[in-house]
Amino acid sequence: MKAVAIIPARGGSKRIPRKNIRTFVGKPIIAYSIEAALQSALFDRVIVSTDDEEIAAVAQNFGAEIPFLRPKAIADDYCGTNDVVKHCLQWLETNGTPAQYACCIYATAPFVQAAFLREGFDKLVESEKSFAFSVTSFPYPIQRALKINHQGAVEAFYPENILVRSQDLEESYHDAGQFYWGKAEAFIDDVVTFSSESIPVILPRYLVQDIDTGEDWKRAELMYKAWESAK
Repeated sequence: MKAVAIIPARGGSKRIPRKNIRTFVGKPIIAYSIEAALQSALFDRVIVSTDDEEIAAVAQNFGAEIPFLRPKAIADDYCGTNDVVKHCLQWLETNGTPAQYACCIYATAPFVQAAFLREGFDKLVESEKSFAFSVTSFPYPIQRALKINHQGAVEAFYPENILVRSQDLEESYHDAGQFYWGKAEAFIDDVVTFSSESIPVILPRYLVQDIDTGEDWKRAELMYKAWESAK
């Protein structure tokens, strides 16, 4: 098997209960990730790794496979994403269908696009790196970031940069939290993702919104509706 999409979606989300199947602009939010994976036509299998039977049923309804229910040992608040991806890859290998490449797609990534998934795969193969993942640029120079001290007053993290023009500061990026392409052995061997082993897939900022709180969710819905209207 050449490529597998792995969508982690555990049932015990705390900050936004039932987050992975909560309705987002008309359908369960996990549906967007499943549909983008299927539309990309890159994957031999699109698998949702979950410990939750309700999530499994919703995911299957939108075309994903649930070949196993995730063990409790990798379904708590402290389990890392790579542990989930590694478990799935090892399960596939044990069951006679090892994958050459894997793409971890977050379940709460409604802006994920098939075109960027394809770009990520192409970059991974062409670069011969271990990973290719989505990033976007910060909207403001991080070198001029501020903090509020114990007295409630403002301080600069980097005082030496406060008077430097924005255009003279190096552009900075952050993880877009959508997808992570990688060679299967890189996931299994715990190669560090945020390192020179990776190549970026740069997304426009209007297609990036992390969703961890109720405020994030509302902002993401407003962004999505505006984007749909503009299209």
